[in-house]
Amino acid sequence: MPERERLLDFYERMVRCMLWEQKLLRFIDEGKISGFYHAGRGQEGTQVGAVAALGPDDYMMYAHRGCGYMVARGMPMSKLFGDFLANTEGSTRGLGAGIVHIAWPQLGILGQSGTLGGCFPIAAGAALSAKYRGTDQVCLCFFGDGTANRGTFHEAANAASVWKLPVIWLCENNQWAVSVSVREATAVKQIADRAGAYGMPGEVVDGQDVVAVYEAVSRAVERARRGEGPSLIEAMTYRFRGHYEGDPDTYRDREEVERWRKERDPILLLANRLRSEGLASEQDLEQIRARVQREVDEAAEEALGAPMPERERIFEFVTA
Repeated sequence: MPERERLLDFYERMVRCMLWEQKLLRFIDEGKISGFYHAGRGQEGTQVGAVAALGPDDYMMYAHRGCGYMVARGMPMSKLFGDFLANTEGSTRGLGAGIVHIAWPQLGILGQSGTLGGCFPIAAGAALSAKYRGTDQVCLCFFGDGTANRGTFHEAANAASVWKLPVIWLCENNQWAVSVSVREATAVKQIADRAGAYGMPGEVVDGQDVVAVYEAVSRAVERARRGEGPSLIEAMTYRFRGHYEGDPDTYRDREEVERWRKERDPILLLANRLRSEGLASEQDLEQIRARVQREVDEAAEEALGAPMPERERIFEFVTA
């Protein structure tokens, strides 16, 4: 893909992630959706750049930080809205609601484990399946800096290296595990430093630079396809909102938050690059935003119009 088209594709995907989430947050404010939601605003560069490096048949385990992973992968946005609305438009057709229940195997989206850290052995298992079947598939596993301290990470990282499994461990280091700073919870300076203990390459990348993330993950994907085993990539990023919607977020310095929002927004950074290099005008970018907004609005209306599941379906897939 030519450079201009690739960058515009990255921009469109990030804008789609942002606008989809804005619509969901409006639903929450209006009382259409209950329960917790952990916004991903600010981390679009990491999510889009990493997902863009995958092939159509590859696997992905997403983290709980928003739904940019699935939007960037191309999952129908109405299905995502439906899952949060708990109606029949959702990927589970109303049998589950919320982020941890979303899966779309057609695009290799395997879902998320019900507890943080459960993603690691599942991702290793998917990669083992690909190796056993002799395909060139890889599995991309997202996780946060807090989850990196779960024991399952170390178990799965060791097994993946021993068996040279085609898995890419992608740590979204947004520097806060709920309300705990990574500096207070992690002994090493960089989580990627742990890669050496398991005999795999580790790399730290600017998570706000979608192109840098794409290139780093692409290298890891190519390595995995060659049968050389896993890689650990640490994307340095930042969440612009609280841990969850409604979080008072009193534990972070407000100047730090505002600095990241104003100076390190991945969408604005790419827009500035497109304009400065003469690859797109402000009118071009506005047209993309307007078109994506229409797509989001249409998907939301489709999901809102879907019926709730029939009560009898509660016994679906239940065996005696």
